[in-house]
Amino acid sequence: MTRWSFETRQIHAGASPDPATGARATPIYATSSFVFADAGQAADSFALRDLETHAYTRLSNPTTAVVEERLADLENGIGAVAVASGQAASALAVLNLARAGDHVVSAAALYGGTFNLFAYTLADFGITVDFVTDADDPAAWRAALRPNTKALYGESVSNPSGAVLDVELVAGIAHEAGVPLIVDNTVPTPFLTRPLDHGADLVVHSTTKFLSGHGTGIGGVVVDGGKFDFQASPERWPQLNQPDPSYQGLVFGERFGSLAYLLRLRTKLVRDLGPAVSPFTSFLLLQGIETLSLRMTRHVANARAIAEWLWAQPLVERVHYPGLPGDRWHEAALRYLPDGPGAVLAFELTGGLEAGKRFVDSLSLFSHLANIGDVRSLVIHPASTTHAQLDETQQRAGGVTPGLIRLSAGLEGIGDLLADLERGMEKAHG
Repeated sequence: MTRWSFETRQIHAGASPDPATGARATPIYATSSFVFADAGQAADSFALRDLETHAYTRLSNPTTAVVEERLADLENGIGAVAVASGQAASALAVLNLARAGDHVVSAAALYGGTFNLFAYTLADFGITVDFVTDADDPAAWRAALRPNTKALYGESVSNPSGAVLDVELVAGIAHEAGVPLIVDNTVPTPFLTRPLDHGADLVVHSTTKFLSGHGTGIGGVVVDGGKFDFQASPERWPQLNQPDPSYQGLVFGERFGSLAYLLRLRTKLVRDLGPAVSPFTSFLLLQGIETLSLRMTRHVANARAIAEWLWAQPLVERVHYPGLPGDRWHEAALRYLPDGPGAVLAFELTGGLEAGKRFVDSLSLFSHLANIGDVRSLVIHPASTTHAQLDETQQRAGGVTPGLIRLSAGLEGIGDLLADLERGMEKAHG
């Protein structure tokens, strides 16, 4: 059968009319649990012999299952697990690979919450993380590797610096070392780039952002490309290749093959730690995904126009947007994101921090809040908010300077957005 286009799959993948009522839109299955047909079905479900039956919404739910199948399809993966937030997705993706005593290597250009998770919280679990400041330098990645390294990690387009990850380069280094590459694809979404197609092994998203698109629900997802062979070095991945006592000696890799990583993530980590996504949130997410291509096209057009306008302003010292020809990552953006590098951009005003504060406070159309990926245009000062938990050295390693301002371009009329920015510029400099 001919594979449908992205635009068709964003509407139909994973969904079919409700078998009980014929409802065409995916219903919200607002239930904590599901009735078993008999004792045998219940036992098979809990023993993972039956993977189709829903038992409890902490593990799976029919509404959320459509989200998982659709996002796996759009990212060209073999499956996905939806969770309660993007933070949960990043945490579980790593915790399913690394244990106490293990090590991870990550690009330093990260969302502040992810950096904090890696630098401090994972250390409480006995997992150390080294950060690569120049993610374009293969020698830096190789120098950070250790015998106990379990994963490499980066953002396809970093938030807020706009660095574009050379996925093929980093994936090659990861595979030389025998470990998977995890890529956070939140900023561009699978409409603009699909890291699995370029060698990444796992993709995570904060579905809160552009995938949902309306700022109405918190969620995350982990997508597996299914190509990394965890059974090739069974001693390196004992959690997948040794008997699991909580399932009476079941060996995930032996029983489930390429699906072992996702099934362990769902039936061990989501089950035991509990970061389940609400079916209401999954329903809202489905509404957003159905218009993803339309929204991202407009997001990118507005972001590019704003970046070009900022570039021409004499009081702007620097613009961070890989869609601009003068940007350090412009060539990488043309290679990996030919339809545009997303709608998150940042810039630095003359006058530094104080000018930046005056600018943000004077905007009326841009909403001042800690989010990206909304239909509404958004603004924030990362150094004092999203990256405030990091010291200045860590902030600068992630591309955050004291006077940096981050914008998330929404879907409003571009003339209105530029007029608002012009008023902000006037207020910032008197």
